[in-house]
Amino acid sequence: MEGVAEGLWELADLSEKRGEISKAVKCLEAICQSSSVSFLPIVIVKTRLRIATLLLKHSHNFRCYSLLSQCYHLVGAIPSQKQILTKALTLSTASSDFAAKLWSCNFNSQLANALIIQGDYQASLSALEHAYVSASEMHYPELQMFFATSILHVHLMQWDDVNLVDQAVNRCNVVWDSIEPDKRLHCHGLLFYNELLHIFYLLRICDYKNATQHVDKLDAAMKADLQKMKQIQALKRELDVINQDLSCSDPGIPYRDRLALNAKQAQVEEQLSNLTGHSLTGKDALEPAYFGNVRREWGDKLELAQPPIEGEWLPKSAVYALVDLMVVVFSRPKGLFKECVKRIQSGVQNIEGELARLGVNDSMREVDIQHSAIWMAGVYLMLLMQFLENKVAVELTRSEFVEAQKALLQMKSWYVRFPTILQACGSIIEMLRGQYSHSVGCYSEAAFHFIEASKLTESKSLQAMCHVYAAVAYICIGDAESSSQALDLIGPVYSMVDSFVGVREKTAVLFAYGFLLMKQQNLQEARLRLANGLQTTHVTLGNLQLVAQYLTVLGNLALSLHDTGQAREILRSSLTLAKKLYDIPTQIWVLSNMTALYQQLDEKGNEIENSEYQRKKEIDLEKRIADAHGSIHHTELVERVKVEVYKLNDFDMKPGTAEAFMGVNNLDIPESVGLSPSTRRSSARLMDIDIGTRGKRKV
Repeated sequence: MEGVAEGLWELADLSEKRGEISKAVKCLEAICQSSSVSFLPIVIVKTRLRIATLLLKHSHNFRCYSLLSQCYHLVGAIPSQKQILTKALTLSTASSDFAAKLWSCNFNSQLANALIIQGDYQASLSALEHAYVSASEMHYPELQMFFATSILHVHLMQWDDVNLVDQAVNRCNVVWDSIEPDKRLHCHGLLFYNELLHIFYLLRICDYKNATQHVDKLDAAMKADLQKMKQIQALKRELDVINQDLSCSDPGIPYRDRLALNAKQAQVEEQLSNLTGHSLTGKDALEPAYFGNVRREWGDKLELAQPPIEGEWLPKSAVYALVDLMVVVFSRPKGLFKECVKRIQSGVQNIEGELARLGVNDSMREVDIQHSAIWMAGVYLMLLMQFLENKVAVELTRSEFVEAQKALLQMKSWYVRFPTILQACGSIIEMLRGQYSHSVGCYSEAAFHFIEASKLTESKSLQAMCHVYAAVAYICIGDAESSSQALDLIGPVYSMVDSFVGVREKTAVLFAYGFLLMKQQNLQEARLRLANGLQTTHVTLGNLQLVAQYLTVLGNLALSLHDTGQAREILRSSLTLAKKLYDIPTQIWVLSNMTALYQQLDEKGNEIENSEYQRKKEIDLEKRIADAHGSIHHTELVERVKVEVYKLNDFDMKPGTAEAFMGVNNLDIPESVGLSPSTRRSSARLMDIDIGTRGKRKV
């Protein structure tokens, strides 16, 4: 294939020497626009660079600056990209006509993108604000929306001032409402971009109720588009058959049949044109290169603006993977595991397919990736890690410990091979190792991994959650020294809990603090903290597992205070939730408390029945834990050694770039704090005191 490219390059050189510049450009465009021949990424980059050089040398149009900027972006030459864009902006601002303003918007969009890669948020916002003003002056609401959403995206990444983020969200709402309803139907890319950014915002402030509405809207839009794409593919197959029949030179085909085929051909072409909104005979312009160099068909794009902007946030496959991920994120805390598993399997399969297209396979390492594919590979790798993280969480909740091991080992393998691209995942992997260790009863190992996870992140939120998880692990160990260590971890988080955005950290630390107070016999104070935390968790987060654990501790407290009526009601609710979640440890924990309740009430029949059911659950859990401990991978996951990776000093990618652009690095998803016992022995350990040995009190 390189020989074909070299031949076209030579033809382009020859045409340029003859002064036939348009022919030279066409030779080069033939390489970039080829659908039948796949050229190496570097061939495409070199070709685009030559086109841009030709246009700069022989013309005064804006497109050459845009094309050259994209070439610099592909090879990671950000300083050179910024330099060419600055020149282009100077040229475009010299004219006040509509076309010049459009090109000015194009250059500001690319400049903002380059500045974000360098972490210069303020300069990026300035470029986007200038473009937004230009779009407003042109009375172009769709273009205004493109820049309004881009500004919101940068604010979400930076998150310096919650008021500025709120203002950006409100501006998006106002601009979107200003677009005429029939025109909104053609803003498919903007719809997904805007809705996903709103979801990220609402997740950050823990407004899960309103976020769910946006997830449902996106899911419906995605399913409708996938159905539409199936119709398009069916029509294309039908058209191919018709074209093949028409190209047949068989003289035996009656003239009337040929006329019918021509009519059918025109009908199918019209149907396709109506569905796609594109003429089948039109020629595509050179594809913008903001996000990688894999040429994609029209149906694989979610364009955010019309030419000459032609921006897309992410390819459709990545956006739709994000929609699936959001469905998982909101379904998992509700215990909708069947839907979660289906979406995770679909998402992982699609992402692995896209990675394969980029040349990324199970044996590849960071150093082997083509430079021009690093950005897009980073996006898909981050999405893959998010799906696997949720799979680990689902399997741990369902006590499928061996399945959780497999997903966690997959995460570890990808992280070891792509340590720079996946740098932000180091702390997540250690945190998940802690959760796995805790789930199978290795509490001291769990505490170690949670502490290590807190050291590997700069996120104050994640550090706080890791400290709470570690404190809970220490509480489960149960001795005086461990309880002291738990208090040392909980205290600082509790003192600064109001400084966090949302209530995720507050609900977790109130749970851990309340349980610790109960262990210290401070029952009334514990009840107050836990009741406060439960209300916030139920109303704001809707995390059923955490609600079930809150209820179980409160039921335990009620028993300690001899409030058996309330204890019965609370524990029944908790057991119902634990069953819905297939959460065997929490079920055992609740059942142990219910056994103690029946002992207090002298309800021998209920006590025996409950104890038998509890024992069945304990046997089931003990077998699952034994299977996990018996796995060859168990020791690797729980051992007190953090994952070590070798990082390339000259690997030219800003750490955290991919996840920052997606905005999904820290979703602030509320998790269970992991207080569920893992064995019968730990069940007794988690009970504040042995309530069953107290004197029975008649109600």
